[in-house]
Amino acid sequence: MAATPGLRVLEQAGVPVTLHPYAYDAQAEQIGLAAALALGLDPALTLKTLMVEVDGKPACCVIPADASLSMKRVAAAFGGKSAAMMPSAKAERLTGYHVGGISPFGQKKPVPTALEAAACTAAKVWINAGARGLLLGIAPANALRVLSARALTLCA
Repeated sequence: MAATPGLRVLEQAGVPVTLHPYAYDAQAEQIGLAAALALGLDPALTLKTLMVEVDGKPACCVIPADASLSMKRVAAAFGGKSAAMMPSAKAERLTGYHVGGISPFGQKKPVPTALEAAACTAAKVWINAGARGLLLGIAPANALRVLSARALTLCA
């Protein structure tokens, strides 16, 4: 199972996950929505990993594929004044993953992480496993625990 750093971290933590490969579409406008559609999953439970900067410090937000971040809520969630999307090249350097395959699990440098609270009430969510075209299914409680993350309202 341990094909990506994220999957290795989950395996070492003894967290059960299911793997869901799909045909990655590099041209898709919204990669998370394309993944949900390809796998027949609910976009509200198919989560995308977004790297942000809060007062210049990196953070990770994991939100539903069909939602948008509220930068005001993100700043407040991480105790800052302002938040912005991290440039793609910087996100790739920081996480060790390629855009379209960024997972919150197994990033090169762990950063504060939050999951959208609304998705954390589900029995299972789907999150990128650390490779383009591969999602993992996981119980939100396990994701929160492994990531030392908090469930917060992040979406607009």
